[in-house]
Formats: sequence, structure tokens, C-alpha cells
Amino acid sequence: MVLFATLRPRHAVIVSYIAGWLFLPVYGVDLPGLPPYSKVSASAYGVLFGAALFDLDRLLSFRPRWFDLPMGIWCLSPLFASLYNGLGWYDGLSACLSELVQWGIAYYLGRVYFSDWEGVRELAIGMFVGGLVYIPFCLIEMRLSPQLHRLVYGFHQHSFVQSKREGGYRPMVFMQHGLACAMWMTTTSVVGLWLWTSGAVKRIYHVPMYVLVPALVITAVLCKSAGALILLLAGLGTFYWIRQFRNALPLMAMILFIPAYVGLRASATWSGQNLVNAAQSVFGEDRAASLQTRLDAENLLTEKALKQPAFGYGRWNRNRVYDENGRDAAITDGLWVIVLGQNGITGLASITLTILMPALLYWWRCPPRWWMHPMAAPGAAFAVLLPLHMLDNLWNAMVNPIYVLIIGGMVALGASARRAQPRRQPGGFAVVPRPMVARPAVAMAG
Repeated sequence: MVLFATLRPRHAVIVSYIAGWLFLPVYGVDLPGLPPYSKVSASAYGVLFGAALFDLDRLLSFRPRWFDLPMGIWCLSPLFASLYNGLGWYDGLSACLSELVQWGIAYYLGRVYFSDWEGVRELAIGMFVGGLVYIPFCLIEMRLSPQLHRLVYGFHQHSFVQSKREGGYRPMVFMQHGLACAMWMTTTSVVGLWLWTSGAVKRIYHVPMYVLVPALVITAVLCKSAGALILLLAGLGTFYWIRQFRNALPLMAMILFIPAYVGLRASATWSGQNLVNAAQSVFGEDRAASLQTRLDAENLLTEKALKQPAFGYGRWNRNRVYDENGRDAAITDGLWVIVLGQNGITGLASITLTILMPALLYWWRCPPRWWMHPMAAPGAAFAVLLPLHMLDNLWNAMVNPIYVLIIGGMVALGASARRAQPRRQPGGFAVVPRPMVARPAVAMAG
């Protein structure tokens, strides 16, 4: 409420979501008839109420469009699962409410606040600043071990054993796991690099970007997460490819890899053994063993999930596999295999399309030859970030509501009627139709 009263509404949304995700505790308070009150729901409710009080006209400006269909199906898929499994309307509607709080509200706010060039740019800057803010906290926990959440809130948010890596510590700060923290630093590094090299942002609080971006990238590497490091290299490699060759071939490869991986793994066509061998040669036995455990779990979980392929088993751990003693026989880490088991192919197709469609629409709306332009660069960074996030979700299930804000804004920006060229002009930003000449004159404000 205070942020909406003192800041521009769009800035209040950015600060509320980013600060809430970075600093609120990893904890949920059970409420009767409502999803648990957690950092995700607290940010969603707070921003929604603040916008309703101070910026109601913007909230009411939402108009459903065809590209909102995947998100709508995803939020309704728990209802289909509950009805199909005989769990009833109450269970289905309760599950839908949980998805609306987790996904729907952030998507809705992204649609109404970040669906233009300037909105995407400001959200990108907010993310980058959020990464910078986390640098000292990450460095503290690398040195002293993950203790900040315990010192502030009184408990460790996850097993302390998993924070030990290579003779040191992997920071968690105020996130649910060290993997989530490392992924946050990775994605903000990719965004920062794009903002810096495109000239979209030259300095933050009078500190030049050539100082800030390397510091963020180095911190991301020091977070000691093999998966996040691979995705960081993929993001940076995609950036340099697009900068050099002006086409989105690596981005398309990442997008195509995701449904290919899911299809091959779910059908047991591909064992993934060559992936394990590669992990062993690059990262050693421990990381290879961890990957093998995940692949073995996927085999068991998908075998059960495909017995009810359309809508899945619904909630209450019905999708899990148990041994003869009633204990879990397979860890459920990957988001895709969890969704397949709970919501079936319907849910898996809708959530995959929800996350990947904004990148494809942006590629259509703004051709890659413009992606190094200062106004197009933030959207280009997000177009790469979302497939990276989905790749991470192949083996983890750590959804970040800030990414859902990005999805809401990017899908609306990318689905505009005409292909366009972003142009920055004195007094503001404009989007003009693609010119007939090969190299248009671009007017830059000072």
C-alpha cells in the first residue's frame, strides 16, 4: 500500500514483487478455504489490493485475447484432474484457486502493466537491480554458510547439507534452495549483459554497467550450481550468437529441445545415459550420480503418469510412486514430470506453451536483427530468459513469480498485430512499422 501511495504504479508492482521474492521468508501460513499465505501469495494479494486502491482503471483495462488461452487452460487444468479422478468440484476449484494465486495474478498484472516497450524495459532494469542487491548477501553466505534466513526468521528454509559444495557453501539467502538462488543470479546476469552491451542502460546509480555486470556474472558462477552454470553459458552463448549473426538459431534450438526432451523421456525412447556421461566428464561423479537419480525417478513417475495421460491424478500426492513400505520410490523434482502426473498432458502442454510462447511471439514481432537495439534489448533478454527458465524446470520445480510477470507482459507485447521496429525518440518511446529500407535511421534521445 505504501509503495503504491509513493511510487508510480508500475514501479510499485516491480518493487513489491522483486523485494517480496528476495526477502520474505520461505514459509506458508495455512488459511481456511484459501491457499497458504506465503511470499508468493503475499506479493500477489498486496499488489492486487494496492493497484485496486490506487490504479483501478489500469486493472480494469484488461481484455482477454487469444494468447491468454494457454494460461487459462493451465489454471483450470486442476479442475479437470479433480473431476476426472472423482475428487469433486470443491477439490478442483480449490486447486484452481491455488494456481490463480501462484500464476494467474502475476500473469494478469504483467498483462496490464508490462505489455509495452517501456514496461518491459523497466521490469528488466528492476530484475537487474534485484540481482545486484543480492550480491553482498550471496558473498556473505559463501563465506559464513547459509545463515541469513535462520538469523532473520529463526529457521533454515532447507536442508543445510545440500548447501555444501566443493569445500565451500552454496548460498540460499531468502530463497527456497541454493538452486533457486543460483538461477536468479544467472538470469539477472543475462538480462544485465543485454542491457549493457545494447546501450539500453549505461549506469545504475552513477555506477557504470561495465563494473556492475561482471560483478553479477562472477557472483553467479561462485554460486556453485552446475545446472545454473550451464544455463548461464547457454544464455551468454545465445547472446553472442545473436549479436554476431543476427538470427535466433540457438534460441530456437533451446525451445525445440524442451518438448523433444519431454516427449523422448516420457515415451522411454531416450534413456539420457549420454547426458549422464557428459555430466561425469565435465562435473565429476557426484553431479553425474545426481542426474542419474533424477532420470531414474522420471522413468518411474512417467510410467505411472501415462496410465492416466489426459488429466493426470490430481493433488494429494496421488501422482507419486511408493515402495512396499509406503515410502517414496522416486523423488519428484522436475516441474514437467510433476505436472504430467498431476494434470496430465493437458496441463503439461498448457504450461509449456505458456512459458515458451512469449519468446516465439517476440521473435515474430521484432526480428532478431533488431535485438541489439536499446529499446528491443530488454525484450530480447526476456525472450532468452524464459526458455532458460523452462530448461531449469526440466529438472527442478522452482517457479519464480517474477518470471510469470514477464510472461504476461511479453506475450501481449509479442502478439501485437504488425511486425515492428522499436525506435527511441525524444520525449518517449515509439513503435513504428518495419521500414522498407534495409538500415533505417534511428533517432536516439540524449
